[in-house]
Amino acid sequence: MPELPEVETIRRGLAPAVTGLTLERLEVLDARWCAPASPSEVADRVAGRRVERLSRRGKYLVWELAGDVHLVLHLRMTGNLLVRRRGAADPPHLRVRFVLSGADEVAFTDPRRFGTGVVLIGEDARDAYFSARLGVEPLDPAFTGEALRALARGRRAPVKAFLLSQERIAGVGNIYADEALFRAGIHPLRPVGTLTIGHLRRLRDAVVESLEAGIAARGATIDDFRQPDGASGSFQNQFLVHRRAGEGCPRCGRAIAKIRAAGRGTYVCTGCQRPPRLRRSRTQAGARAAS
Repeated sequence: MPELPEVETIRRGLAPAVTGLTLERLEVLDARWCAPASPSEVADRVAGRRVERLSRRGKYLVWELAGDVHLVLHLRMTGNLLVRRRGAADPPHLRVRFVLSGADEVAFTDPRRFGTGVVLIGEDARDAYFSARLGVEPLDPAFTGEALRALARGRRAPVKAFLLSQERIAGVGNIYADEALFRAGIHPLRPVGTLTIGHLRRLRDAVVESLEAGIAARGATIDDFRQPDGASGSFQNQFLVHRRAGEGCPRCGRAIAKIRAAGRGTYVCTGCQRPPRLRRSRTQAGARAAS
């Protein structure tokens, strides 16, 4: 958190407030944000440049500045970008201040200090940076059931871990993986390589539906996420299974269970999402045959 829908919500809310303005200066108050580059080095590269547009790639937000300069932000667990009037009292956990040519400025807040910022010069550098870290964009036409089949072929990892791997699918995190797997009727521990093309097409559709629902609700606010104007998202009120352990499944009424998958707390209906069969070891199979 924030995941793709939350970052896209921030992009849509922030873009009208900053596009076309000049980034007069960047005040990096926490050197950890841009390490190993120094705060002064990062600030010097972006100061005085016009904000051409804001874009998003996976969970990354990109400030596209004049001169083919790209300031790439990752909000990680608790980062937010808040629009505020110049001279207003600093919000808690302020790490970076974006001072713009208009009356407003943008504050990057981050209680856990995991957020990062990096400056990339030129489209080639930007594209190489993302190619090394991110797979297919799930809201692009290239994201199809057939594309998923190519990515999943021969893999034994649980499908939940597969969805969370940013190198394969960019932007899906814990919330939207749980919601998509429920919509698709697939258990999170099912080995992804065993899914049929029919399963994968359903999963593709479920991922897109879950992400689009999250964007329409302006993200999910469970703990820290806020829109640029400080408002909360509302997708948490629409969760089908995520964080609903013990409640009735919206389809079959069976109690939703919380399990561990891909190292994350995971929510599942074992009635609608049938658990995978456990494979017996050769020793167990031989002992059974000999008895």
